[in-house]
Amino acid sequence: MIIGIGGVSTSGKTTLAGKIRSSFPGKRVSILCQDNFIRNIDQIPLIKDRINWEHPDSIDHEKLYNAILSEKGQNDIVIAEGLLIFYHQPTQRLFDIKLYLEIAYPTFLHRKKQDLRWGGEPQWYIMHIWNSFLQYGKLPADRSDFHVFDGSLPVTSETIHQLIQP
Repeated sequence: MIIGIGGVSTSGKTTLAGKIRSSFPGKRVSILCQDNFIRNIDQIPLIKDRINWEHPDSIDHEKLYNAILSEKGQNDIVIAEGLLIFYHQPTQRLFDIKLYLEIAYPTFLHRKKQDLRWGGEPQWYIMHIWNSFLQYGKLPADRSDFHVFDGSLPVTSETIHQLIQP
């Protein structure tokens, strides 16, 4: 089974992936983070002389696609998560289950200002992250094959088991 988890930065994608993994003890579960499939710095577009991590061209989609297929052969459950995880259509078609975490802009802004993994981000770049999400990471109008969650609320193990039956 292959699960995709999408949503804006700080919506809880990595946390949900970890919860899914821990909800299935005894199963081989692999988690692939889209951030680990970033292209070489010189191949990523710039915005205001900064690396534009939020652009689809920053991701090596083919490498991620192939890694998902490779992990599928070795694991019971493969989880791939990232801001742009549903952008690349061939990758999107791999997912048996598509999970999407939504958060409101004020929640995003609050969480992003507390996220200091890469140092403090300037306000304009935080807004750029949100706008890139709206442009490239937002769900399509037809959400029929997506399970959408409020990323500001915890997802329970019971909910996970109802959605995912390996």
